Amino acid sequence: MIQDNAEKVKDILEDDVWGGIKNFLDWGIRFGKDEKEIHITIGLILLLILAFIITSFVLKWLRHVFTRNMQTDDKNKFVSVFKFMRYVVYLIVIVFTMSAAGINITILLTASAALFVGLGLALQELFQDVIGGVFIIVDKSLSVGDIVEVDGKVGKVFEIKLRTTRCITRDDKVIIIPNHKFINETIYNYTQNHKTTRETVRVGVAYGSDLNLVTKILEDSVISLKGVLKNPKPFVLFEDFGDSALMFAVNFYISDSFSDPRIKSAVRYNIDAKFKENNISIPFPQRDVHIKNS
Repeated sequence: MIQDNAEKVKDILEDDVWGGIKNFLDWGIRFGKDEKEIHITIGLILLLILAFIITSFVLKWLRHVFTRNMQTDDKNKFVSVFKFMRYVVYLIVIVFTMSAAGINITILLTASAALFVGLGLALQELFQDVIGGVFIIVDKSLSVGDIVEVDGKVGKVFEIKLRTTRCITRDDKVIIIPNHKFINETIYNYTQNHKTTRETVRVGVAYGSDLNLVTKILEDSVISLKGVLKNPKPFVLFEDFGDSALMFAVNFYISDSFSDPRIKSAVRYNIDAKFKENNISIPFPQRDVHIKNS
């Protein structure tokens, strides 16, 4: 008899405890009325937190599995893409968890449709940047160390992020380039295929100059210069008969396009010095003015 009463008391206490916990978890705020009612409870919030923790753990494990054998550059690119994918997964987890908890997601999405449209229009360029960053990272159209020309500015890429790419210019200034420019505009990449680029310095000489001597001087001006490659060999082109001069171009190859202005400057110094030694003049435009007296 005493044992039966003890069991009944125990059952009553358990029912009271579980009932109290259930009431606590069911406590929350209601939005809307009738079929359109949305009930946000403490239990739902705890369930969402638990889902976030589990999802975060699974995503970290997957990232470790995929990146453990990758090189550092590829790993950094994967992490950038993974960050974007993580937000998408979190959104799916929220929708699935709320739907499993009995909340009509259709009503919530319908109520938020205008907000989503407004956000989409306001953040259109941001989404383009993110998508451009994903394309850059996945298809490797741009890499750290590449030398690019954007809006007339030449810079060396030192960081590629999901939304922006950062370059340092020849005068040590940083350019922050939105990634949508790389998919919407024509961008010059000097080092996409290889690091070697061909550069040109143009000069005019006076009519009547010894063309063979001019050609030899131009070749000698670059062939022994530091930074100019011996192979492929530099070469000279006789480009045109100008109004005031014979136009020549000396072409040479370098392995560091970023220092291009300094090398071209050194070439011009050499040309000017050698022209003076050999009495070859660089003409300037001249005009004859005839004044008639009436």
